[in-house]
Amino acid sequence: MTRDDTPNAASVGATERSFSIIEQLGERGGCGVSELAESLSISKSTVHNHLQTLRSLGYVVQDGDEYRLGLQFLGLGDRARQHHDLYHVAKPETDSLVEAVGERAQVMVEDDGVGIYIYQSLADQAVRTDSHIGTVVDLHATSVGKAYLAHLPDDRLDEVLEAISFTEQTPDTLTEVESLRAELDEIAERGYAFNDEERTVGMRAVGAPILSADDDRVLGAISVSGPTTRMKGTWYREEVPEMVTQSAQIIGIRATYS
Repeated sequence: MTRDDTPNAASVGATERSFSIIEQLGERGGCGVSELAESLSISKSTVHNHLQTLRSLGYVVQDGDEYRLGLQFLGLGDRARQHHDLYHVAKPETDSLVEAVGERAQVMVEDDGVGIYIYQSLADQAVRTDSHIGTVVDLHATSVGKAYLAHLPDDRLDEVLEAISFTEQTPDTLTEVESLRAELDEIAERGYAFNDEERTVGMRAVGAPILSADDDRVLGAISVSGPTTRMKGTWYREEVPEMVTQSAQIIGIRATYS
């Protein structure tokens, strides 16, 4: 998942390189200077200098010839989430939803054209995938993303769709804007979205938009995810959507009046 990499006259190259290194370490779990230099197409000396600076600040840890992210990022991430009002009102309702459905639920907000999970709750039997709090997801390949998009004003929707790369994540991912727009019209009419193995093979999800109670602004979205072996039939098509939309409505009311 990458954000817009259009060159900006105000950008600082050294900062961009540091964050490119940080993102690579996050994706790979840890790697050496040569591997980073090759993947980022920059010199080993430049990579080494950035790593040593990040290590001195506590944001990178060195273990032999390998480097990995330091725990300093945990504090930064938690503080960023704590400042997001929707997280506080969504957490208890999301936990209640998980108790009712016995699967996994996540709350997403949009940031710069991508979705970010600000909270996730799992039942004991829930299937774990690569998603977690802080995961950045494509809006076109998730039920939360599509539910969110379907309730955007037309001008904002056009902006976001223009920025989406429509990466194919599974054989069922929507990869054409026309197909997505047609589905968004259906989602807006019924009030919730389906994700039928569009991001992860073997997983389905149902998502609903979180709307403010005062003027129907879309604040984010919430979804329930589970394996295709359990998310099927009337349970998947009717019962889970009803519970997800109810939770979304409750969160929206609390977000508006808290």
